[in-house]
Amino acid sequence: MFNAIQRSTGRIAATLIVAGLAAVSLTACGASGNGNAQPGSASDLDAALEAGGELTYWTWTPSGEAQAEAFMKEYPNVKVTVVNAGTATDEYTKLQNAISAGSGAPDVAQIEYYALQQFALSDGLLDLGAYGFGDLESDYTASTWGAVNLNGGIYGLPQDSGPMVMLYNKAVFDQFGLSVPTTWSEYIADAQKLTAADPSKFITNDAGDPGFAQPLIWQAGGQPYKTDGSSVTIDLQDAGSKKWADTWNQLLKPGLLADIPTWSDDWFRALGDGTISTIITGAWMPGILESSVPDGAGDWRVAPLPSYDGSPVTAENGGSAQSVIKQSKNPALAAAFLKWLNNSDASIDVFLGTGGFPSTTAQLEDPAFLEEAPEYFGGQQINQVLVESSKNVVPGWEYLPYQVYANSVFPDTVGQAYANRSDLNAGLTAWQENLVTYGQSQGFDVNK
Repeated sequence: MFNAIQRSTGRIAATLIVAGLAAVSLTACGASGNGNAQPGSASDLDAALEAGGELTYWTWTPSGEAQAEAFMKEYPNVKVTVVNAGTATDEYTKLQNAISAGSGAPDVAQIEYYALQQFALSDGLLDLGAYGFGDLESDYTASTWGAVNLNGGIYGLPQDSGPMVMLYNKAVFDQFGLSVPTTWSEYIADAQKLTAADPSKFITNDAGDPGFAQPLIWQAGGQPYKTDGSSVTIDLQDAGSKKWADTWNQLLKPGLLADIPTWSDDWFRALGDGTISTIITGAWMPGILESSVPDGAGDWRVAPLPSYDGSPVTAENGGSAQSVIKQSKNPALAAAFLKWLNNSDASIDVFLGTGGFPSTTAQLEDPAFLEEAPEYFGGQQINQVLVESSKNVVPGWEYLPYQVYANSVFPDTVGQAYANRSDLNAGLTAWQENLVTYGQSQGFDVNK
């Protein structure tokens, strides 16, 4: 939940973290790293909880403090100090610096799925398989479990998920006679009709965001990144990447996209006054919309993400795991806290109370959750749409082992196509060239 909001943090921080990650990534594979963690077993978790101790937990999740309080009430021998070390990239910079220095890292940290592989590759995270975490696979959706199951290890437990859906302003759709699109062709037709009728209104906004473009490439069947050890293949002109770019060009080039940065004040105002009539986003967005756009109450609805042929395929946008940092002096206690945090009903109930969208199958299948009908969304049982979307995520997506850097240079490459309303394929090609050069400079064997 809320992870996509944090993705807009500064590019300077992204460059700093990547410098640290890349410097250690290729030499760390298979090494013991700077951590104090030793192999354990599942029985060690109960013993650690009984013995107690102190833990530090880095998170930006709004429910973090309340979850820690609930944990300490259940396990009074344990003290958990919650620290907001900054959101997303800001936290990653501090975390990587602490890992590289060999001190100062927390016991448990929140890490978005797209960045998780970098920390696992740099040997900063504890493989939780020894504590029996592999047995928890069936408790999570396939896409989120795949995000933490990397290179044969379990490097965290999923917290939330972001299967993509379309939120739309029913009042605007009714006013302009728009049909809810099931295909991208219908979506483009709606965009043309809407802006032709009122040039001040747009089907959606997109000022250029890698956290938005890549999930849509994913939905289109693209698999532009493949990693096998230190060997990396990048093809941002594969069939899925081109399919997305050719489709989105039909919105970008004619000026049918509002040039408003997502998460800006202007964006929230545009959602409230009908300037923007759809949001292509993750399942965590309804809670944000309800709390941040009061003027939209009663107008918005949730629908499946449009696809190329009308079939219900989607991708993940955002979401985080929590991981045990290998530097932890009490890895068994940290693992026990993590297991409670993302695998206990008591903790997940607190998380859901702040509007989070779960990754756990038990909650996703709970009739009470499925039957919720928020007044903000006109009494629609929106979770039924969101949960169905979580079942239709295209498998097989991978991120780069230097994805934080990749996202940081998106504005300088693909972003130029947005600025000039020119061909997104050219922007993707420029991005690829940058990523190949950078990866090679860091010691990866990168092949186009």
